[in-house]
Amino acid sequence: MTPAARVQAAIELLDAIIAAAQNEGAPADRLIAEYFRIRRYAGSKDRRAVRDLVYAAVRHCGEVPASGRAAMVALAARDEALCALFDGSPHGPAPLGKGEGQAKAGIAPEWLEDLLRASGIEGDELAALMGRAPLDIRVNALKAGRATIQLPVAGEPLAAAQGLRFPSGTQVEQWQAWLDGAIEVQDHGSQLACLAADAKPGETVVDLCAGAGGKALALAAAMANGGRLIASDIDRARLSRLAPRAQRAGAGVIETLLLDPGRELAAFSDLVGKVDCVLVDAPCSGTGTWRRKPEAKWRLTPERLGRFAATQDQLLEIAARLVRPGGRIVYVTCSLLDAEGRTRIEGFLTRHPGWQADVPDLPLGRVHGHGIRMTPFHDGTDGFFLAKLVSPC
Repeated sequence: MTPAARVQAAIELLDAIIAAAQNEGAPADRLIAEYFRIRRYAGSKDRRAVRDLVYAAVRHCGEVPASGRAAMVALAARDEALCALFDGSPHGPAPLGKGEGQAKAGIAPEWLEDLLRASGIEGDELAALMGRAPLDIRVNALKAGRATIQLPVAGEPLAAAQGLRFPSGTQVEQWQAWLDGAIEVQDHGSQLACLAADAKPGETVVDLCAGAGGKALALAAAMANGGRLIASDIDRARLSRLAPRAQRAGAGVIETLLLDPGRELAAFSDLVGKVDCVLVDAPCSGTGTWRRKPEAKWRLTPERLGRFAATQDQLLEIAARLVRPGGRIVYVTCSLLDAEGRTRIEGFLTRHPGWQADVPDLPLGRVHGHGIRMTPFHDGTDGFFLAKLVSPC
């Protein structure tokens, strides 16, 4: 591909990403993979260059662009070399028109930036959301230790006892340690959230929104495969990916449980009032993960945010029914919006007199309301809010 053809490919991909964001379609990484699957003439350097252009444009534009071309024109406005590639050459973009419109620069849509600032995320904190994330792994304590594991590249030790950090793009899935289940890809903040759960051997623990099971695997390691660990979710496809991961990791303690939306408690009939710890890794806006999925900022609407908040409250109520007297709920969202963190916990404590907030003692993060907040700027993690709630005895 010529440099100009790469720009045109990025424009076409941005059009697809914008449409998917507005219609709840496939994520950007999947669209990019599909685009190149049917364009096998594009080499690895072409794919990398186009991908970099696409994500640079997404990060540059705050509001949803009118088109992929408008997004790329905005990027070209600050890059003379890129601007020169709008030359009308074969397979390249048409020349720039006089006064041609361009997308507006920013971090996120204005209404969303306002909510983030109201939640204390502004200035450098806000700008850091559009950076690039490193790659973090967790050494699986069921199979190895951080101090002794042999990896092709030496990672940076993290505050989490089994955490290591590598540059973005490190192909750890090709390493033998990953194939053997000795390591798992997991953001440092997510590892610390599991640490806050303080799961112990012999306990009964529920991962209420387990998804594909990243946190369940960390909990199983903390429990040393002793006790009972139920990983549940309403998404059959995501939950089905946990079993092979658990087998690879040697996490035999994990039981999977598919939930029927609206009838979750019926599936837990034998555990009501008996669980030591419920981890509520609640569905959320994902504002803390924009470094990895920057187009997610275009997918959120005020209405969708309201639905997330309602779901989060519902999950906390389910968890409260499951926990034994003196047991605990650990509530986690990868969001930096107070509407999905601080406010939800304040509401729960108001509705449940006698419950207490026990602010987790973690090596990173700062106290925020009744919980802890971690941010890319201050902590080098994805953005998280987490809180621990203790049931009255």
